[in-house]
Amino acid sequence: MIPGKFEYYRPGTVDEAVSLLDAHADDGKILAGGHSLVPMMKLRFADPAHLIDINAIAELKGVRTDGADIVIGAVTTQAEALADATLSGSCPILAEAIQAVADPQVRNCGTLGGNVANGDPGNDLPAVMLALGASYVLRSSAGERTVAAADFYHGTYDTALGETELLTEIRIPTPAAGHGWSYHKMKRKVGDFAIAAAAVVLTMDGDTCATAAIGLTNVAPAPMLAGEAAAALTGRAIDEAAAAEAAALAMAAADPVDDMRGPVAFRKRMTAEMTRRAVLDAAGRAGGG
Repeated sequence: MIPGKFEYYRPGTVDEAVSLLDAHADDGKILAGGHSLVPMMKLRFADPAHLIDINAIAELKGVRTDGADIVIGAVTTQAEALADATLSGSCPILAEAIQAVADPQVRNCGTLGGNVANGDPGNDLPAVMLALGASYVLRSSAGERTVAAADFYHGTYDTALGETELLTEIRIPTPAAGHGWSYHKMKRKVGDFAIAAAAVVLTMDGDTCATAAIGLTNVAPAPMLAGEAAAALTGRAIDEAAAAEAAALAMAAADPVDDMRGPVAFRKRMTAEMTRRAVLDAAGRAGGG
């Protein structure tokens, strides 16, 4: 099918985009990479009368540092982020996860803001942002607010983003030097959404895990933190037994559905396996304190 009729806008500034959102709050949509919105428009699951393309807004592009934070513009493409030296040096889990997103053709157009903002539990980057303790800056005509990724996702396609708000940037606290990281994803084929995936970020104090965070992809109505699983790692050595305990707790927290990627029992078991592998890999990459 083809989309319905719509008016197309290409603002050059954030203020222009926000004004357009105000003017078309009931029937306007933001267009970034378009990989989620355009297919829905073709199927008439989405039928916006006004399409606001934000790709010409220069202030929404690029990666920079701001004090202790890494700041990523919302329309920075996944390929641009993958090539960025700041991210590859300071936040390597993000590069690892981006390489698991679809394929190079998608990554050349798909944006980081689009991947994290629409609330699709199958997208790879939200769970990574949860594990990194990231936050999202949202702009509207009323001003600007910052929402932690942990508070942003409410359910499938249900987020804290208001109808007249625009995600402008992603802020990530620069991970500690010597931290460990890993993103493990099981999928049916290249380019597919995950059957289950786990993002792990941890720090070590000698042989003991000092801090840990575990984010899970596509095993619940929204991307989720496996808090009990992460807590089970802290204060102890990371060995097979610790990884297995964290994996069991992640599996217990997961709430997947039966779908084309497998039955619930299988997807829960793969949640455990992806968590176990990610924990061991992250610990192996971490430097001692």
